[in-house]
Amino acid sequence: MTTSQPLVPSVVVLHGALGSGAQMQPVVEALRAQRRYAEVLGVELPGHGHTPLAAQTAFDMRTFALALQAAIHDAGLVRPVVFGYSMGGYVALLLEHLAPGTIGGIVTLGTMLHWTPTIAAAAASRLDPHVISAKLPAYAAALAARHSGAGGWELVLTQTAAMLRELGEEPLLTNALLGSVHCPVHLLVGGRDDSVSLDDAVSAAAHLPRARASLLPDVPHPIEKVDVQLVCNEVSDLASQLISGD
Repeated sequence: MTTSQPLVPSVVVLHGALGSGAQMQPVVEALRAQRRYAEVLGVELPGHGHTPLAAQTAFDMRTFALALQAAIHDAGLVRPVVFGYSMGGYVALLLEHLAPGTIGGIVTLGTMLHWTPTIAAAAASRLDPHVISAKLPAYAAALAARHSGAGGWELVLTQTAAMLRELGEEPLLTNALLGSVHCPVHLLVGGRDDSVSLDDAVSAAAHLPRARASLLPDVPHPIEKVDVQLVCNEVSDLASQLISGD
């Protein structure tokens, strides 16, 4: 894509692993309330929430990146800002690598970019439906309600675990490939996030041409526990950067 940046940007909001469009609706509504964007679009990835995965389609990051690209195209958005929470940030960065110029800028929160077999195995081990049902029944019930239209929460967990293991064996965003993402990127890490470290974000930012990594004090990983106004401020900061041409 070579389309120039719109003077009034749009924003796309993308959920994380085990998430859904509905889960991110408070962020969408808060951004819309600012009345400073051409459009604010929440995207639900296939295989999550109430969006089933098409037959013979892989449950993986490439599928999700292409789904994000299709959503941006179908909505007629030009180089939007993407706020990607956790896995959503990885998806946005991967799309911009695969289709440069699709996205105007990316804000990530709690996104793990450094994957190894050991890290992936540890993350996947926490996604056992039987263990969650036995030890965290309230969480299991919430996941069941959240993913009722995507084949069931157990399937979502099983597929996510398999995807993470594959990502550990063959990362799709290496340090070298991050260099192909030329849009502005803000990598945000919560001070109470035990899933990703600021050091990892700083390391990734060093390989991105136009990026910075920032610590958000006292912010945990779960998006439900993050102040939506804080997210709005970070998105606004990047949008202002795009408008000013910095």
